[in-house]
Amino acid sequence: MSLISEFTNFISKGNILDLAVAFVIGAAFSSLVTALVTDIIMPIIGIAGHVNFSAISYTINGSTFYVGLFINAVISFITIALAIFIFVVKPIEKAKALKKQQQVAPTTKSCPYCIAQIPIAATRCQFCTSNL
Repeated sequence: MSLISEFTNFISKGNILDLAVAFVIGAAFSSLVTALVTDIIMPIIGIAGHVNFSAISYTINGSTFYVGLFINAVISFITIALAIFIFVVKPIEKAKALKKQQQVAPTTKSCPYCIAQIPIAATRCQFCTSNL
């Protein structure tokens, strides 16, 4: 098998394509949340104190520290993490719990003497008549 055909086979696997789509959607979602935080949430927070968070910076010995931009990034991160927790993690946990609940308890057991399948409540094997 040639290197190109192996690579094509690798790229066409579902997991790689799913990962690529998730990465692109995640990047788009990240930019959307960053815009939400920068353009809507931070100005609303700044109304109370008449503060523009993106303009907060300090200069020490020619080095500028953009504290406001860092605050915006932290709030964006928290918002993204909260959205992922609410819309991805919680539903998956709920689905797993529901699936676990739906697992049915066994209704038969094996006879220790003849290995035949008998009802769980049986006290005597119907095949070999052994007491259980």
